[in-house]
Amino acid sequence: MMGRIKIKDDFTQEDPWRVFRIMSEFVEGFEVLSKVGKAVSIFGSARTKPGTKYYKLAEEVAYLLAKEGYAVITGSGPGLMEAANKGATRAKGHSVGLNIQIPSEQKPNKYVETLLDFRYFFVRKVMFVKYARAFVIMPGGYGTLDEFTEAINLIQTQRIQRFPVILFDSAYWKGMLQWLQEMVLKSGCINKDELKIFTVVDTPKEVIGAIKKFYEKA
Repeated sequence: MMGRIKIKDDFTQEDPWRVFRIMSEFVEGFEVLSKVGKAVSIFGSARTKPGTKYYKLAEEVAYLLAKEGYAVITGSGPGLMEAANKGATRAKGHSVGLNIQIPSEQKPNKYVETLLDFRYFFVRKVMFVKYARAFVIMPGGYGTLDEFTEAINLIQTQRIQRFPVILFDSAYWKGMLQWLQEMVLKSGCINKDELKIFTVVDTPKEVIGAIKKFYEKA
């Protein structure tokens, strides 16, 4: 009897059924986001407070992108995600949020117009990439770094077509950029061309310029 209870309560027995939940998230995401049109995904810290330097800059970046006709996609949470959704809304653009169910119970910010809710990070990450014409990486922590490194790795390995990946604020990313140059490149782990997969800018207008420059050459 005890053996049967252990088998019944073993969460690994549920794995085949999780496939249906995963499929449903993909289907809903594809269906909703395919109607959004051209979009830019913006990433940044959830911990940045309203009224601060980076909050204002993220809002301005999104505002200018929306004025250029881009939908703005974020992770739907607070901080710089909220700032970006706010900027898109202020410009009367399409503001999209891809929310993730996590123990901290992240709640979508009030500026999200189109909301999708995900249980699985990997499904959500596919949506960020598949429907974005560019990534804008604002200052952030582990989650922001995760989105950045996954994007440049997918481009490096030619799993996706190249598109603009833009790091915002050279001062914030200075240490990482030095490490890539002085350690990773010199160690032969990447080559010089692979440092060109992403672009570094310092102003909201430069974000727009970098995206325009990329697609004018394409």
